[in-house]
Amino acid sequence: MITKTPAKKGGTTKVTFELPAEYAGERVCLCGEFNSWSPDATPMTKRKDGRFSTSLTLQQGQAYRYRYLVDGERWVDDPDPDEYVDNGYGTKDSVVVL
Repeated sequence: MITKTPAKKGGTTKVTFELPAEYAGERVCLCGEFNSWSPDATPMTKRKDGRFSTSLTLQQGQAYRYRYLVDGERWVDDPDPDEYVDNGYGTKDSVVVL
C-alpha cells in the first residue's frame, strides 16, 4: 500500500510504503529504481501490528518500479500499487506514479 503527500514546493512527494503483516517476515527492505535496487539501502520498520513501513521523498512527474525483499530471500509485490509492469524475469514489478 502506498500513501502520497505532495510537498508544498520543490516538486517532490513524500511516499509512504506499507507492507501488510500477512506478506511480511522478520525483515523487509524496499528495493526499487530510487535506490538502484539495493537490498540494504531502505530497510523498513516493523510496526506493533506486524506491518512494515518506510517513507521516501521522490521527484514528482516520475514513475518508479519497486518490490519488497522479505528476509533477504523472497520478493513480494505491493498488494495495491498504482500499476504493475513486467520486469523481464517472469514476474511483475509494482509501480508508484507521482
